[in-house]
Amino acid sequence: MKRLGKALLCGAIGLGLLAAPALAQEKPKYGGTLEVGTVYVTLTALSFDPADWNWKLNHDTGNYLEQLFAADLSKSVRNGGKHPFYADAWLPTDAIRGELAESWEWKQNPLRVEVKLRKGVMFPEKPGVMAARELTADDVVFSFYRLAKSAKAQKGYFDYVDKVEAKDKYTVDFLFKEFHAEWDYRFGWGYYSPIYPKEMADAGASNWKNGNGTGPFMLTDFVQGSSNTYSRNPNYWDKEKIGGEEYKLPFLDKVVYRTIKDEATFLTALRTAKLDLLEAIRWSAADDLKKTTPQLKWSRWLNMSGTFLAMRVDTKPFDDIRVRRALNYAVNKQEIVKAYYGGNAELFAYPQHPDYVGYFEPLDSMPDSVKELFIYNPDKAKKLLAEAGYPKGFSFKVQVCSCSPDHMDLLPLVAAYLEQVGVKIEIQPMEYAAFLSAMTTKTNAPGYFMNNGHTNPTRSLHKSFYTKEVWNPSQWADPAYDAKIDAMYREPDEAKRQAMIKELTREILDKAPYIWLPTPYIYTAWWPWVKGYNGELRAGAVRPGPIYARMWVDQELKKKMGK
Repeated sequence: MKRLGKALLCGAIGLGLLAAPALAQEKPKYGGTLEVGTVYVTLTALSFDPADWNWKLNHDTGNYLEQLFAADLSKSVRNGGKHPFYADAWLPTDAIRGELAESWEWKQNPLRVEVKLRKGVMFPEKPGVMAARELTADDVVFSFYRLAKSAKAQKGYFDYVDKVEAKDKYTVDFLFKEFHAEWDYRFGWGYYSPIYPKEMADAGASNWKNGNGTGPFMLTDFVQGSSNTYSRNPNYWDKEKIGGEEYKLPFLDKVVYRTIKDEATFLTALRTAKLDLLEAIRWSAADDLKKTTPQLKWSRWLNMSGTFLAMRVDTKPFDDIRVRRALNYAVNKQEIVKAYYGGNAELFAYPQHPDYVGYFEPLDSMPDSVKELFIYNPDKAKKLLAEAGYPKGFSFKVQVCSCSPDHMDLLPLVAAYLEQVGVKIEIQPMEYAAFLSAMTTKTNAPGYFMNNGHTNPTRSLHKSFYTKEVWNPSQWADPAYDAKIDAMYREPDEAKRQAMIKELTREILDKAPYIWLPTPYIYTAWWPWVKGYNGELRAGAVRPGPIYARMWVDQELKKKMGK
């Protein structure tokens, strides 16, 4: 571990520095409101309490709750860097900065990460909850243990951590039992790692009105199923250099998330400038918007969620690999790319994403047994079904979320392909809360049609295929596969870890617990008065707060454009 400590120490010192000056030269302007249809425009907030272990928490609290680390947005493409910051929860090691952490360092005997906090970072006053006070190491320790000891905690998530200690007012030690490849993601910038005051929990963290953090905005209004409103935190600590001049953040007075379940309605809201920014647009709608609203600015990104139909391997007939492979052969995936997506999709981009350089292996490099799962072959499908004892096919139920227009359109097409080989499905649309609950309680139907975020190269495999994991709709359970994942996590050498992940990916693809489907391209569109922006979506695990903090609205331009 000595060599590991030295390597990570060097990285930590470099990555702990403040972000480099931005390259954008246009002078920012303060004030105004940014109306946003986010990547989750159809989904209202699910929870405001970090102890609920809710995947969407950072999206809804990440404007006011900060973390130890975040994306270094000075490395964005907009600022002359190489990272677009589209990924749902992937921060490359050269694109991480300290947020609440001023610096961090690996130490030995015992193995630990020592985190030095920024001084002078303040929790604002929250009437009825707390007086204004400074963030301290005790807040980090409290946040960690409240999460780890929650009744809803994911089993094994922090097993590698021995303990977390406040060494002094601004120093926190994370002591390890053993090395873990996701150490920074899991407690530093991931889905479940915001830092907040004990006063918030004491007042009732599930009540949005009690939410309080050190971030650039404060949650000042929430209407279930309608909107989240975040107002500027006048005492926010961070600054940004633009054109050689330093500016206090944030620029905006308010950020408003609009929750709009109907696709036609949120597209109209963008077209009529009721939304300044719409972060997720299907390719078919993008083509129309480009014609009707040519003033819009655009970015295109390959979806950071894999699309698939999960088959419960603990349920007949899906305990038979021949059946699972047959259903893959039965679906014309190339035709879905060309006809359904109009070419705006990649045949193969899950469970690893092409953006994961060093981890992703293209389909043409895969074994033939994997390649053939993406080739339409209904005759072979029928043959395998007959061998498995289903010469006349079978029927099964598939659950799908009604919140996804794409899935509601795509699943009937998949059903039509399957029917051609004698397999019929009963489609059960569900509201999101019920749909999610079916999976998390392991009561989902034999078929479960969903998107699942790639997250990052290691987590993508663990969360979906590790025994009894929450995000495991196929209920895949293989002790040998689990052991390989465990070994991968303990490997400190990234090159060796990449090779292990490639082998694990090949293995799970070949065993086909899912009908693997193409990954579509998604579009983001915004009006020209939205500045300091180039399509960036996440600065951590589904967390856009640091991005919005650096955006501004050119209100004069908006007025000139008649909006």
